[in-house]
Amino acid sequence: MLRTLDELARCTIRATDGDVGLVKDLYFDDKAWVVRYLIVETGTWLANRQVLISPISIGHSDWLDDIIPVTITKDQVSHSPNIDTRKPVSRQHETDYLAYYGYPDYWGGVDAWGEGAFPSGLASGSRSEQDAFRLARESTHSHDEMGNRPKQDPHLRSADAVASYHIHASNGDIGHVEGLLVDVHSWSVRYIIVNTSNWWMGHQVAVPVKVIERVNWLDATVSLALTREAVKAAPPYDAKTRLDRRQEISIYKHYGHSGYWDDAQIHARDEGE
Repeated sequence: MLRTLDELARCTIRATDGDVGLVKDLYFDDKAWVVRYLIVETGTWLANRQVLISPISIGHSDWLDDIIPVTITKDQVSHSPNIDTRKPVSRQHETDYLAYYGYPDYWGGVDAWGEGAFPSGLASGSRSEQDAFRLARESTHSHDEMGNRPKQDPHLRSADAVASYHIHASNGDIGHVEGLLVDVHSWSVRYIIVNTSNWWMGHQVAVPVKVIERVNWLDATVSLALTREAVKAAPPYDAKTRLDRRQEISIYKHYGHSGYWDDAQIHARDEGE
């Protein structure tokens, strides 16, 4: 099930004992192309503080009422580590955050979420683990040796920040990033939406992330392993309708790649051997 950032931004995060706040933005990993955290505006109950909610915490949702349920409490959210959401998230911040909730890290395995393709597989934390972490952090924070801290991860960035980045094809510029399409089962970013208004009459196309060569955060550019002509000839994207599997097959066929659903089947078969 694919959702745009605008759709996600209309959603309320609902803890087990009440609403936490509204999704404002998200942090995604531009190497694995996976959403790592939702940035949530808490409102007056938490002094308008912005907090991070990991997809690991997200429970089952039918997406009919713009509610995203999470398996944590408001009290847990209120005591979670403070993170400045205006800046890139460092690996140390992630380590603190995951340890607080009792979640294992995701960067130790071969899949998007460690040893699995879905974040729910990491949801094994307990309140006692969180309390132990908080006590340990408070007792060691004043004399922490910065040299032992994990280095900042430059690949974790805000989706809002990448909007309007210039798109470079192999033979020239073709427009800018209009948005992202996120698979809310695995929380993988499946497509970037490219607006070619600066080149070809406002035409929009959905480009699979597997054809992205790199994201340059300093130059605010996204480079594609495609020509301008390939993008121009791609099936148009209509923001008013959802992509169905037939349309997705058409997109991947046009770009000469297997679909992510085929990749998942091959991966599952290989694991079973």
